[in-house]
Amino acid sequence: MKRIYLIIVLTCICVSVKSQYNNGVVLEAILKTDTTSIGQKIVYPTFANDEVSIIKVTLPPGKSTGWHKHFFPVFAYVLKGTLTVEVENKKTLQFPVNSSFSEVINTLHNGVNNGNEDVVLIAFFMGEKDKPLSVH
Repeated sequence: MKRIYLIIVLTCICVSVKSQYNNGVVLEAILKTDTTSIGQKIVYPTFANDEVSIIKVTLPPGKSTGWHKHFFPVFAYVLKGTLTVEVENKKTLQFPVNSSFSEVINTLHNGVNNGNEDVVLIAFFMGEKDKPLSVH
């Protein structure tokens, strides 16, 4: 229930914020979705101690995150390179620079850098205090 109120408040703030900025300030939507990158409905779990973590992730060429899963919503924005995500159902997704996505939930996946430069992304974890961000 807390998350619903938070979403409503943030939406109202965003709508009113746009009208509060001076002329020339540009607001650009990065991601607006109610599903993950494979079509799962985004559902916020109920935690006793909600916590948001924003993490900068750098994957050097040829490296991967390792197979893992998240039990809560995670959103990411690719700052550099192209991220390849392998999903347990054998599906492969590509996320190039300046793209954003909602990660899969309760589904094993592996982020891979198949390119020649670092992949850098910012990930937003909507998790729980003192709990891991993912499990292998």
